[in-house]
Amino acid sequence: MSQNSRAILAAIICHVFWGVSFLASRTALNTAPVIVLLSHRFLLAFLAMSLLLPTPLADCHLRGKNLLPLLLLGLIEPVIYFFGEQYGILHSSTSFSGVMISIIPIASTLAAIPILGEKPTMGQLLFSVLSVGGVIGIGMINKNSGTLDWIGVAALLVAVFSAVFYTLFSRNLSDRYTPFERSYVMLGVGAVVFTVLAVFQTRGRLAEYLLPMRTPSYRVSVAFLSVCCSVICYFLSCYTLTYISIARATVFANLTTAVSVFAGVLVLQEPFSSVGLVCCIMILLGIYGVQRTARKESV
Repeated sequence: MSQNSRAILAAIICHVFWGVSFLASRTALNTAPVIVLLSHRFLLAFLAMSLLLPTPLADCHLRGKNLLPLLLLGLIEPVIYFFGEQYGILHSSTSFSGVMISIIPIASTLAAIPILGEKPTMGQLLFSVLSVGGVIGIGMINKNSGTLDWIGVAALLVAVFSAVFYTLFSRNLSDRYTPFERSYVMLGVGAVVFTVLAVFQTRGRLAEYLLPMRTPSYRVSVAFLSVCCSVICYFLSCYTLTYISIARATVFANLTTAVSVFAGVLVLQEPFSSVGLVCCIMILLGIYGVQRTARKESV
């Protein structure tokens, strides 16, 4: 399997897990507040990744390297992005938040032109628009849920800009830091920031902080979010951005929406219309088209 094929496979696995993560998050949030959940998720993820350090799986050689760029990367993603996304969804309608998040791939692709010199083909742009259109269509199906205020708009703009900056910055750092190094520090920053905030939220009461862990469904959800959606996904995301262009890597973000829809239908018996099916097909065709119309990349 070529390096490009492995990067594409990594992107698919990553966004399938992130698509299913909405179910795990929904289950966990019935037991714990957002900040406590994020603390548990990233603290356990960082500890799990730390256990890999003595093994051959860890390509990590941070001693003597400048850690400031990695710390900045971790501040952007997951810290700033998660704050923007969570508060944006809370203070906006489903359709608006879906539209805002869906523009991340196109915004990243366009930003990569002047910043990284990665110029997409016209076919990639057109297929990206097709995929985004599918995401927007799914968001419009639930257009009556939620309200919209300026806090939601501002928070979602923060999420979009942080996601775009993370994508560009991670790719820019790929020649200096391995995927493991980038994802390891990102998880570490997330663990520290969210845990400090969780301590404040629980007023330093350890029993209150650990209380959600007494619920079996919460433990399962946190384990999935920590190992699959944080350790594995952040590593695969960094790996993908190392070996394929921004346009090809970011369009897979729309796969998350399609997977979340199918997961909701299969697991939660949520309604699924023919319009939703058409939108999911648009997403998949758009992703496929972006890969097929790409310029040949050297790795």
